[in-house]
Amino acid sequence: MHVLAHGLGGRTDLPLDAVAAITGGGLAVAASFLALTAAWKRPRLHPDAGRPLPPALARALDAPALTAAGRALALAAAALVVAVAFAGPASDARNLAPWALFVTFWVGLVPASVLLGPVWRRVNPLRTLHAALCRATRTPPAGRRALPARLGYWPAAAWLTGFVWLELVAPHRSDPRLVGALILAYAAANLAPAWWFGRDWFTRGDGFEAYSSLLARLCPIGRRGDGALVLRTPLTGLMKGDPEPGLTATACVLIGSTGFDGVTRTTYWRDNVDPASVPAGTLGLAAAVGAVALLYVAALRLSARLTRQDPALPPDRSGPARFAATLLPIALGYTLAHYFSFFVLEGQTTFILASDPFGTGLNLLGSTGNRVDYDLAGPTLVAQVQVNAIVLGHIAGTIAAHDLALRGPGPATRGQLPIAAVMVALTCAGLFALLSG
Repeated sequence: MHVLAHGLGGRTDLPLDAVAAITGGGLAVAASFLALTAAWKRPRLHPDAGRPLPPALARALDAPALTAAGRALALAAAALVVAVAFAGPASDARNLAPWALFVTFWVGLVPASVLLGPVWRRVNPLRTLHAALCRATRTPPAGRRALPARLGYWPAAAWLTGFVWLELVAPHRSDPRLVGALILAYAAANLAPAWWFGRDWFTRGDGFEAYSSLLARLCPIGRRGDGALVLRTPLTGLMKGDPEPGLTATACVLIGSTGFDGVTRTTYWRDNVDPASVPAGTLGLAAAVGAVALLYVAALRLSARLTRQDPALPPDRSGPARFAATLLPIALGYTLAHYFSFFVLEGQTTFILASDPFGTGLNLLGSTGNRVDYDLAGPTLVAQVQVNAIVLGHIAGTIAAHDLALRGPGPATRGQLPIAAVMVALTCAGLFALLSG
């Protein structure tokens, strides 16, 4: 049996009234929109706002030695995972690699980025390997050709789509040997364009670094335009407002994939779809991502029509790209709701297996032979986290979208009605997928 064969689920024995939770969540988001239109009349979230950190703390956080230590540790951890994938136990239940990749890294990257900032950009092992490759080939780190601006986040969106398909649909995805091969293939496929386009490739071309950096926009510690580290209101990091190619697609992949993970655990899906069917899973994942994208783009296009001051002018098509960053709180909420209990509970397995990575009888961390403690996250706690994460994620997205809309032309309130309707619909749909398992 493959221990990760059904994606990254969580507890389903939750003490909740599904109808009450869905209704209450939708009403909470709708009420937040009404309150915003009544009380929030001017932009309050300014990108360069924030209180500078104490100089000593700022210098410590920016210290090159801290970066060097982080990169050395990340490279060593990645090398260990690959080595264990090929040379460790053949069983996915006893091999560290799939747990380290799918649980500790993929899910753990979310709280690390939201709480600490763009940590993966700072310690990314691919950046370390790229620097060594450039030195070996006498190639400038900036590359041989500038990265086309029109690419934007499209490469990251493609990588993340491939990864969530692997996580949720692909057969034998927890096979340790396959995990090791995929890590090496991913590294090679990103080092090649980085060698040509330069280290800027990783910013938007490496799916994991882009994912971490986008979520880091919600971090309470940020960087002003002048480079100073500041303590800020988390949503200010979303107020850039400049259309970024591929950002809409990236956000829709993150939201749609977690939504699809919830759908696969509903009674309807389990009773009518073969969980081992790759075509069904692929179509379901594509449909979930497509539905989110269609709802979002349609709402923004309708919003542009409602706010257009001169009907004779062509409609503004930049809305979906301009507001794409406001989807990030929703993506964060979905991720916390679906993966919180899995990270807290099954994430213990990574620590347990790391004590004897090659299965040779070691007990390096004193955890060999331990069992997962399922009492760390009981049903009541999980239920509270899941519902609140989805509802608060949509409320935060509504706040960010409202503040950004106040900076544009036209009647902001009327123009936001389609966006608010989509927020309410996504809240109810997310809670339904979560609670109908």
